[in-house]
Amino acid sequence: MPFSDIVVIGTSAGGVDALQRVAAGLPRDFTGSIFVVLHLWPGAASTLPEILSRAGPLPAIHPADGEAIMPATIYVAPPDLHMVEDHCIRLVRGPRENRHRPAIDPLFRSAALAFGPRAVGVVLTGSLDDGTAGLFAIKSRDGTAVVQDPAEAAYPSMPESAIQNVFVDYIVPVAEIPPLLVTLSRREVPARRGRAHANPGGTSEELTAEIKYAEASMDVLSNEERHPGEPSVFACPECHGSLWEVQEGEVLRYRCRVGHAYTSESLVSGMH
Repeated sequence: MPFSDIVVIGTSAGGVDALQRVAAGLPRDFTGSIFVVLHLWPGAASTLPEILSRAGPLPAIHPADGEAIMPATIYVAPPDLHMVEDHCIRLVRGPRENRHRPAIDPLFRSAALAFGPRAVGVVLTGSLDDGTAGLFAIKSRDGTAVVQDPAEAAYPSMPESAIQNVFVDYIVPVAEIPPLLVTLSRREVPARRGRAHANPGGTSEELTAEIKYAEASMDVLSNEERHPGEPSVFACPECHGSLWEVQEGEVLRYRCRVGHAYTSESLVSGMH
């Protein structure tokens, strides 16, 4: 029987300190694999692997495209690339999501699709609401949702959005996240119960399409018959094309035909 051993972590403002605290609390014999997206300014370099490797006993690296997933390793999304999983690590330069590349939601959705109940999504400090839609996808496929307690987050918006829109399993301070991840990584999980088929955005077909958008796959971008939702009155802040509205549970999202995607909060922010 599998374990909850695939951990995906998303964070933005204030995230370096929170990630250091998580890395410092994990044991050397941690049996899970950890994947991290930290929002970066366009063109910025990343020394996060070095920072996290110094903070705790686990090695942290920027993976190569196609790299095999190993236990007791922290994989950090490189600058300007989405990191997604398909039983190996893939790096893709697809459209920005919530104005970010790498973005949190593509990583979370790919973990939900590839690993189902083995996936543990963790949302830490950050502005706006990236991570909420991805966490919904993880829950829709029987994964586990963990959110930093907003009361202690340097920037509580991302944790608050996740809590308001997703059925979260654990709301805990950062200090309690490492021992929780250890416990979860040793927890056997059953096969999927099929609950995702009752939730929009949780089916294999929908998640596969979303990941193909992140990859800028022509399978979806050139398909004139397939629209990612219902027409909206808004235009994409980046390419000015029409936006399509997608409702996933309590989460309202928008995507244009070339793949740029926004939650409602990110869309409003992008229009200013």
